[in-house]
Amino acid sequence: MKIAVIAHPETAQGFLLAGLEAYGASTPEEAKARLSELVQSKDYALVAVDGSLLPDPEKAVEKLMRGRDLPVLLSIAGLKEAFQNPDVEAYMRALVRETIGFDIKL
Repeated sequence: MKIAVIAHPETAQGFLLAGLEAYGASTPEEAKARLSELVQSKDYALVAVDGSLLPDPEKAVEKLMRGRDLPVLLSIAGLKEAFQNPDVEAYMRALVRETIGFDIKL
């Protein structure tokens, strides 16, 4: 099973450099079309989607996901949202806390 990321083209390049399978999408329509393709392929365990493209990826492909547990669909914050906040460290800490339920300090 694979992991994929759908994000703005510039952000997708970063995920590619990190070794993940990533797809660029410039519009919500492009993101939804790519997400539909990935869900239908049945090869993916996790698909993360930039929340500025699709805030609720599960709702976007609700019909395709009926009766299925995989892939897990995850909305992630894009770089634009992260850097609009003047306190980036606090923003990232809150994002991690919301996602996994507790703080991690490195």
